[in-house]
Amino acid sequence: MEVVFRSDTGKKRKNNQDFAGYFINKQKITLAILCDGMGGHRGGDVASEMAVSHLGHSWEESDVHNAEQITQWMLTRISRENKRILEKSREFSDLEGMGTTLVATAVVEQEFVIANIGDSRGYHYTEGRLSQVTEDHSLVNELVKSGEISSEDAENHPRKNVLTRSLGVTDEIDIDVTILPALPNDQMLLCSDGLTNMVEDQDIKEILSTKKPLEEKVETLVTMANERGGYDNITIILVQTNTEGRDSIHGNR
Repeated sequence: MEVVFRSDTGKKRKNNQDFAGYFINKQKITLAILCDGMGGHRGGDVASEMAVSHLGHSWEESDVHNAEQITQWMLTRISRENKRILEKSREFSDLEGMGTTLVATAVVEQEFVIANIGDSRGYHYTEGRLSQVTEDHSLVNELVKSGEISSEDAENHPRKNVLTRSLGVTDEIDIDVTILPALPNDQMLLCSDGLTNMVEDQDIKEILSTKKPLEEKVETLVTMANERGGYDNITIILVQTNTEGRDSIHGNR
Protein backbone atom coordinates (compact mmCIF):
# COMPACT_ATOMS: atom_id res chain seq x y z
CA MET A 1 0.00 0.00 0.00
CA GLU A 2 0.98 3.63 -0.43
CA VAL A 3 0.23 6.42 2.06
CA VAL A 4 0.57 10.18 1.51
CA PHE A 5 -0.46 12.86 3.97
CA ARG A 6 -0.31 16.61 4.32
CA SER A 7 -1.50 19.13 6.90
CA ASP A 8 -1.87 22.82 6.00
CA THR A 9 -2.82 25.70 8.30
CA GLY A 10 -5.05 27.27 5.66
CA LYS A 11 -5.39 30.98 4.86
CA LYS A 12 -7.39 32.26 7.85
CA ARG A 13 -6.16 30.39 10.95
CA LYS A 14 -2.99 31.33 12.84
CA ASN A 15 -2.30 27.84 14.17
CA ASN A 16 -2.95 24.28 13.10
CA GLN A 17 -5.15 22.21 15.41
CA ASP A 18 -5.17 19.21 13.07
CA PHE A 19 -2.72 16.37 13.56
CA ALA A 20 -2.10 13.24 11.48
CA GLY A 21 0.30 10.36 11.21
CA TYR A 22 0.87 6.76 10.16
CA PHE A 23 2.21 3.91 12.25
CA ILE A 24 3.27 0.31 11.57
CA ASN A 25 2.65 -2.49 14.06
CA LYS A 26 4.57 -5.70 14.74
CA GLN A 27 2.64 -7.47 11.97
CA LYS A 28 3.73 -4.78 9.46
CA ILE A 29 0.19 -3.40 9.20
CA THR A 30 -0.08 0.37 8.72
CA LEU A 31 -2.59 2.47 10.64
CA ALA A 32 -3.31 6.03 9.42
CA ILE A 33 -4.85 8.45 11.94
CA LEU A 34 -6.21 11.98 11.45
CA CYS A 35 -7.58 14.26 14.18
CA ASP A 36 -9.09 17.76 14.12
CA GLY A 37 -8.74 19.40 17.54
CA MET A 38 -11.02 21.97 19.13
CA GLY A 39 -11.54 24.00 22.28
CA GLY A 40 -9.50 26.14 24.63
CA HIS A 41 -7.00 28.75 23.50
CA ARG A 42 -4.42 26.01 23.01
CA GLY A 43 -6.39 22.88 23.78
CA GLY A 44 -7.32 21.79 20.27
CA ASP A 45 -3.81 21.12 19.09
CA VAL A 46 -3.00 19.37 22.38
CA ALA A 47 -5.99 17.03 22.09
CA SER A 48 -5.35 16.11 18.46
CA GLU A 49 -1.64 15.50 19.01
CA MET A 50 -2.33 13.45 22.14
CA ALA A 51 -4.76 11.20 20.30
CA VAL A 52 -2.54 10.59 17.28
CA SER A 53 0.66 10.15 19.27
CA HIS A 54 -0.72 7.88 21.99
CA LEU A 55 -2.76 5.72 19.62
CA GLY A 56 0.16 5.53 17.22
CA HIS A 57 2.58 4.36 19.91
CA SER A 58 0.06 1.80 21.12
CA TRP A 59 -0.39 0.55 17.56
CA GLU A 60 3.36 0.12 17.08
CA GLU A 61 3.43 -2.13 20.16
CA SER A 62 0.46 -4.23 19.00
CA ASP A 63 0.42 -7.43 16.97
CA VAL A 64 -3.22 -7.43 15.82
CA HIS A 65 -3.45 -8.89 12.34
CA ASN A 66 -7.05 -9.29 11.17
CA ALA A 67 -10.15 -7.11 10.84
CA GLU A 68 -11.83 -8.48 13.96
CA GLN A 69 -8.77 -7.87 16.14
CA ILE A 70 -8.22 -4.41 14.67
CA THR A 71 -11.86 -3.48 15.31
CA GLN A 72 -11.57 -4.47 18.96
CA TRP A 73 -8.24 -2.67 19.27
CA MET A 74 -9.77 0.51 17.86
CA LEU A 75 -12.78 0.43 20.18
CA THR A 76 -10.68 -0.24 23.27
CA ARG A 77 -7.77 2.10 22.60
CA ILE A 78 -9.81 5.03 21.32
CA SER A 79 -12.07 4.82 24.38
CA ARG A 80 -8.99 4.77 26.60
CA GLU A 81 -7.60 7.84 24.83
CA ASN A 82 -10.92 9.62 25.31
CA LYS A 83 -10.55 9.25 29.07
CA ARG A 84 -6.94 10.42 28.93
CA ILE A 85 -7.84 13.63 27.06
CA LEU A 86 -10.76 14.27 29.39
CA GLU A 87 -8.55 13.88 32.46
CA LYS A 88 -5.96 16.25 31.00
CA SER A 89 -8.59 18.92 30.27
CA ARG A 90 -9.87 18.68 33.84
CA GLU A 91 -6.36 18.93 35.25
CA PHE A 92 -5.30 22.11 33.42
CA SER A 93 -7.59 25.14 33.23
CA ASP A 94 -6.15 26.36 29.93
CA LEU A 95 -7.09 23.02 28.35
CA GLU A 96 -10.66 22.99 29.66
CA GLY A 97 -13.15 22.08 26.95
CA MET A 98 -10.60 20.65 24.56
CA GLY A 99 -11.47 17.69 22.38
CA THR A 100 -10.87 16.26 18.95
CA THR A 101 -12.43 14.38 16.09
CA LEU A 102 -10.79 11.18 14.87
CA VAL A 103 -10.82 9.13 11.70
CA ALA A 104 -8.44 6.22 11.18
CA THR A 105 -7.96 3.34 8.78
CA ALA A 106 -5.94 0.15 8.47
CA VAL A 107 -5.76 -2.23 5.51
CA VAL A 108 -5.56 -5.95 6.24
CA GLU A 109 -6.41 -9.09 4.25
CA GLN A 110 -8.03 -7.11 1.41
CA GLU A 111 -10.22 -5.10 3.79
CA PHE A 112 -10.29 -1.52 5.03
CA VAL A 113 -11.10 -1.07 8.72
CA ILE A 114 -12.22 2.50 9.40
CA ALA A 115 -12.95 4.10 12.79
CA ASN A 116 -14.44 7.56 13.26
CA ILE A 117 -15.91 9.93 15.79
CA GLY A 118 -16.78 13.55 14.98
CA ASP A 119 -16.99 15.08 11.51
CA SER A 120 -13.62 14.22 9.99
CA ARG A 121 -14.44 11.99 7.05
CA GLY A 122 -13.39 8.86 5.25
CA TYR A 123 -14.04 8.48 1.51
CA HIS A 124 -13.61 5.24 -0.45
CA TYR A 125 -12.75 5.47 -4.14
CA THR A 126 -13.14 2.20 -6.03
CA GLU A 127 -13.89 1.30 -9.65
CA GLY A 128 -14.70 4.91 -10.57
CA ARG A 129 -17.04 5.51 -7.63
CA LEU A 130 -16.55 7.75 -4.58
CA SER A 131 -18.48 7.02 -1.38
CA GLN A 132 -18.41 8.72 1.99
CA VAL A 133 -17.99 5.76 4.34
CA THR A 134 -18.13 7.69 7.63
CA GLU A 135 -21.09 9.51 9.13
CA ASP A 136 -20.72 13.07 10.39
CA HIS A 137 -21.45 13.15 14.12
CA SER A 138 -22.80 16.69 14.01
CA LEU A 139 -25.95 18.56 14.93
CA VAL A 140 -26.54 19.56 11.33
CA ASN A 141 -26.32 15.96 10.12
CA GLU A 142 -28.89 14.95 12.75
CA LEU A 143 -31.20 17.71 11.49
CA VAL A 144 -30.77 16.47 7.91
CA LYS A 145 -31.47 12.86 8.92
CA SER A 146 -34.63 13.89 10.79
CA GLY A 147 -35.86 15.89 7.79
CA GLU A 148 -35.83 19.22 9.63
CA ILE A 149 -33.44 20.78 7.11
CA SER A 150 -32.24 19.87 3.62
CA SER A 151 -28.71 18.94 2.62
CA GLU A 152 -28.50 22.29 0.86
CA ASP A 153 -29.54 24.14 4.05
CA ALA A 154 -26.86 22.24 5.97
CA GLU A 155 -24.07 23.71 3.86
CA ASN A 156 -24.47 27.18 5.37
CA HIS A 157 -26.17 26.37 8.68
CA PRO A 158 -24.97 28.66 11.52
CA ARG A 159 -24.40 25.64 13.80
CA LYS A 160 -22.62 23.56 11.21
CA ASN A 161 -19.58 23.03 13.43
CA VAL A 162 -21.48 21.73 16.48
CA LEU A 163 -20.52 18.10 17.08
CA THR A 164 -22.69 15.45 18.73
CA ARG A 165 -19.73 13.13 19.32
CA SER A 166 -16.01 13.71 19.81
CA LEU A 167 -13.04 12.57 21.87
CA GLY A 168 -12.31 14.14 25.25
CA VAL A 169 -15.68 15.74 25.99
CA THR A 170 -17.78 13.03 27.70
CA ASP A 171 -16.86 10.05 29.86
CA GLU A 172 -18.46 7.54 27.49
CA ILE A 173 -18.20 7.65 23.71
CA ASP A 174 -19.72 5.82 20.75
CA ILE A 175 -17.19 4.99 18.04
CA ASP A 176 -18.22 3.91 14.55
CA VAL A 177 -16.16 1.13 12.96
CA THR A 178 -16.75 0.14 9.33
CA ILE A 179 -15.20 -2.74 7.37
CA LEU A 180 -15.10 -2.58 3.56
CA PRO A 181 -13.53 -4.68 0.79
CA ALA A 182 -10.20 -3.29 -0.42
CA LEU A 183 -9.64 -4.04 -4.10
CA PRO A 184 -6.29 -3.50 -5.84
CA ASN A 185 -5.64 0.23 -6.44
CA ASP A 186 -8.56 1.35 -4.26
CA GLN A 187 -8.08 4.67 -2.49
CA MET A 188 -9.17 5.69 1.02
CA LEU A 189 -9.16 9.43 1.71
CA LEU A 190 -9.21 10.67 5.31
CA CYS A 191 -9.70 14.41 5.79
CA SER A 192 -10.62 17.18 8.20
CA ASP A 193 -13.56 19.45 7.43
CA GLY A 194 -11.15 22.11 6.22
CA LEU A 195 -11.21 20.16 2.97
CA THR A 196 -14.86 19.14 2.72
CA ASN A 197 -16.23 22.56 3.70
CA MET A 198 -14.39 24.03 0.71
CA VAL A 199 -14.28 21.23 -1.89
CA GLU A 200 -17.30 19.34 -3.22
CA ASP A 201 -17.40 15.54 -3.34
CA GLN A 202 -17.56 15.65 -7.14
CA ASP A 203 -14.29 17.58 -7.26
CA ILE A 204 -12.67 15.09 -4.89
CA LYS A 205 -13.84 12.24 -7.12
CA GLU A 206 -12.43 13.87 -10.25
CA ILE A 207 -9.02 14.35 -8.65
CA LEU A 208 -8.85 10.81 -7.26
CA SER A 209 -9.85 9.40 -10.64
CA THR A 210 -6.73 10.73 -12.35
CA LYS A 211 -3.56 8.70 -12.90
CA LYS A 212 -1.44 11.31 -11.14
CA PRO A 213 0.83 10.33 -8.21
CA LEU A 214 -0.84 10.39 -4.80
CA GLU A 215 1.36 13.28 -3.67
CA GLU A 216 0.07 15.39 -6.56
CA LYS A 217 -3.56 14.48 -5.81
CA VAL A 218 -3.18 15.55 -2.18
CA GLU A 219 -1.39 18.76 -3.17
CA THR A 220 -4.16 19.58 -5.66
CA LEU A 221 -6.87 19.08 -3.02
CA VAL A 222 -5.09 21.29 -0.48
CA THR A 223 -4.52 24.00 -3.09
CA MET A 224 -8.16 23.86 -4.16
CA ALA A 225 -9.38 24.23 -0.55
CA ASN A 226 -7.13 27.25 -0.03
CA GLU A 227 -8.15 28.85 -3.33
CA ARG A 228 -11.79 28.56 -2.29
CA GLY A 229 -11.22 30.35 1.01
CA GLY A 230 -8.98 28.20 3.19
CA TYR A 231 -11.06 29.11 6.24
CA ASP A 232 -9.83 26.18 8.34
CA ASN A 233 -6.87 23.86 8.71
CA ILE A 234 -6.74 21.32 5.88
CA THR A 235 -5.42 17.83 6.57
CA ILE A 236 -5.53 14.86 4.21
CA ILE A 237 -4.30 11.29 4.33
CA LEU A 238 -4.60 9.33 1.09
CA VAL A 239 -4.11 5.55 1.17
CA GLN A 240 -3.95 3.39 -1.95
CA THR A 241 -3.85 -0.38 -2.09
CA ASN A 242 -1.66 -2.01 -4.70
CA THR A 243 -0.73 -5.41 -6.08
CA GLU A 244 3.00 -5.25 -5.42
CA GLY A 245 2.75 -5.62 -1.65
CA ARG A 246 5.21 -2.80 -0.96
CA ASP A 247 4.65 0.08 1.45
CA SER A 248 5.47 3.60 0.29
CA ILE A 249 4.80 6.47 2.67
CA HIS A 250 5.19 10.22 2.22
CA GLY A 251 3.95 13.18 4.23
CA ASN A 252 4.48 16.43 6.04
CA ARG A 253 2.84 18.09 8.99
